[in-house]
Amino acid sequence: MIQLVGSYTTSGAPRFTRFSSGRFYLLVVGVELLLVATTVLVPQWTSDPPAAGYVAIAEAQFAPVVPATRAFAWSCGHNQEGHRNTANIVVAPGVPGPPHHVHEYIGNLSTDVDSTEDSLAAATTSCPNGDLSTYYWPVLRTGARAGDSRHGEIAGPVAVTVTVFGNPVAPVVAMPPLLRGTVGDANTATMPQGQATRAWTCSGAPERRTDRYPLCRRGDRLMRVFDFPSCWDGRRVDSPNHRAHLVFPAASGVCPAATFAVPRLRLAVEYPRPDGDRFAIDSFPPQRNAPQTDHAFFVNLMPERLMSRVVRCLNTGAECA
Repeated sequence: MIQLVGSYTTSGAPRFTRFSSGRFYLLVVGVELLLVATTVLVPQWTSDPPAAGYVAIAEAQFAPVVPATRAFAWSCGHNQEGHRNTANIVVAPGVPGPPHHVHEYIGNLSTDVDSTEDSLAAATTSCPNGDLSTYYWPVLRTGARAGDSRHGEIAGPVAVTVTVFGNPVAPVVAMPPLLRGTVGDANTATMPQGQATRAWTCSGAPERRTDRYPLCRRGDRLMRVFDFPSCWDGRRVDSPNHRAHLVFPAASGVCPAATFAVPRLRLAVEYPRPDGDRFAIDSFPPQRNAPQTDHAFFVNLMPERLMSRVVRCLNTGAECA
């Protein structure tokens, strides 16, 4: 019998915290989202992941049309520093993850399992504009394949673009310091909750998105596009499920009642086109490298001056260059 005793998370205005309990560590690594009192339920597949695998980009669906708004973009490099580790400072601060769930970072160069608010604020960054935020997602591996337990070599991105967009129906307000953002679902292959996104595309067909690994045309780059939620509750920088405080707007751009539009963040991550279908992302073992489990996180640490400039650009068109 499984007895749920709580979510591993923080609420209100949380602080990064270290935990040392071995029992707690095992539960977090096994499930990431839930703590149980007696036994951890880890679903097992007896066949390939649902809808796992690969699709020709020409067969992918068209992405939803998003109302046009002003945009402000910058580069934080493409992780030329090789900054990677198994930490997740949003979901499991202070706890190292399993060895084959490695995250790739841009932005804050200090982000690791021992990060605290103070250590992040005192760090350096890969962003020339001084953005100290941390942005991260699972690594891509070549030689790996969805549904296969073998792991390939990490394939680093060749370009990453950070873009924030305005809201088509309302002015945006500044993101608060330390706001956490989550997109996608690392456990959706075995525990779907409707939070997975179609993050995959190709540079030659960006109007198409798929939740499978796309087979791109020759000359194209493989792309992952993470569009984060942008309606903030005005109070919290995190929430128990790391989502309720920052939610998605309607297709029209209208935010739910009692929420406020903040700059909408997009991360576009590009890779050389893989040869064939031997590529997959890192995942938790039960998820079998399913493409539907792709996900990303950010922690906002933009200096106040930069955030003010972003807001002015998105609301008025000033200082967008």
